[in-house]
Amino acid sequence: MVAKYSALALQMDCPAVNSCTDRSAVEHIMAATIAKVGRQIAGSKAFINTFSGDVLKLVVLPEYFMTSFPMGESIEVWRDKACINMDGPQYELLGEVAQKHGVYLSGNAYERDAHFPELYFQTSFIIDDTGDVALRYRRLVSMFAPTPHDVLSRYLDVYGADALFPVLDSPLGRLACVASEEILYPEITRAHVLKGAEIILHSSSEVGSPRATPKNVAKCARAYENMCYVVSANTSAILDSPVPANSTQGHSQVVDFKGQVLCEAYAGESMVANAQIDLESLRAARTKPAMTNTLARQRLSLFQDVYAMEGYYPADNLLVDEHVRVPDRAHFMGLQQGVIDGLLASGVLKSPED
Repeated sequence: MVAKYSALALQMDCPAVNSCTDRSAVEHIMAATIAKVGRQIAGSKAFINTFSGDVLKLVVLPEYFMTSFPMGESIEVWRDKACINMDGPQYELLGEVAQKHGVYLSGNAYERDAHFPELYFQTSFIIDDTGDVALRYRRLVSMFAPTPHDVLSRYLDVYGADALFPVLDSPLGRLACVASEEILYPEITRAHVLKGAEIILHSSSEVGSPRATPKNVAKCARAYENMCYVVSANTSAILDSPVPANSTQGHSQVVDFKGQVLCEAYAGESMVANAQIDLESLRAARTKPAMTNTLARQRLSLFQDVYAMEGYYPADNLLVDEHVRVPDRAHFMGLQQGVIDGLLASGVLKSPED
């Protein structure tokens, strides 16, 4: 165990590849971005090690940092244009960065899976300091993109239940990933923590605002209620996108297991969101009986029947006779409307007219 070390939520610009029509151009942009990641980690590590006295051991990159997000492209078009393979050269390049600088490196990308060639998944990953991909987490809640939940039966057949909420037991503590807006869903972080997670690595691309944003509130809440660290990296500008470039700025931060923000970046590319991870103090707090030990006080059996209720977002909605169907983006909105209609019919929800 490395009892104390520095973690960095590296806030950086994100290139959008939406206007690219050539896959080779996209791969060139990805490679250039990874090279930039290496340079920024090198500079950040030199400064942090000198300034704080702690050694930088953990770096989290923003959500979809190599490509930005689809803007109207179909599932097929985005899959072919902007998604990387599980054994693709991008992971090799990122592994070289992690190994060269002696850090665990976490990030997020759109990824193709040979078991589901029709689709892609948004994947958060952890690369260890030897350069190997040590953990792969697929985003489970997404508005307009396929997830393992949409093909759950087959996904479980291929990967098993442990792949849904993977936790990496490492010298830096037990690490797990939560993607983007999933920080707003308490169950996802809780599931990881119930499997032992101590540090949540949150790759995000979110609205920048001087006011309290939903994700910023949620980061502190998830950290406090689960007695875990949250290391959250946001994009700064999203370049070459139809969206105004600086809509996503700031809020990269490290939150401790008491829900306190230890550091937070302002606008622009930044290494300001770096802080000490104190594993000994975290483990001491988790193993001491106290009113503040929210983890040990959980009475999970109370909620089993509530969470087993039917009528909410259905699994396997992209499986038809065991075949995967490729949806259009409208599928997801229609599915959500169907859930709402069902909850209205069952009386769980009330319409504005009632």
